[in-house]
Amino acid sequence: MLPDNVVTNDGDLIHFSLLTDIEPINFIEAVKELTWKNAMLKELKVIKKNKTWELAELTPNKKPIFVKWVFKLKLNSDGSIAKHKARLVAKSFLQKLRVDYKEVFTLVAMIKTLRLMISLASKSN
Repeated sequence: MLPDNVVTNDGDLIHFSLLTDIEPINFIEAVKELTWKNAMLKELKVIKKNKTWELAELTPNKKPIFVKWVFKLKLNSDGSIAKHKARLVAKSFLQKLRVDYKEVFTLVAMIKTLRLMISLASKSN
């Protein structure tokens, strides 16, 4: 048995994970379970509510943005499952600035994050 985080002679990374059977690797696996379906629906509702994307016609000579679902279990401190998290991630690394897109999106801090930062700043004085 190989130890964790070792690269084999074939170039494969050995990584031990206790959650490999619990977290789905792809969409096909995820849709088989109601909890992951609900997590995906929740993510789509948040995307729609925040208006972070819009469906548009693909202009000639442009590549579409492909997406991938990423699934993660959020655990409590005692190791029990807190929630099932699904994220729809754009594979924007395949695109080139001024060729495939002109605008850049910047993440906006959530109010929870701002409150935390303000409380940490006030405690440090």
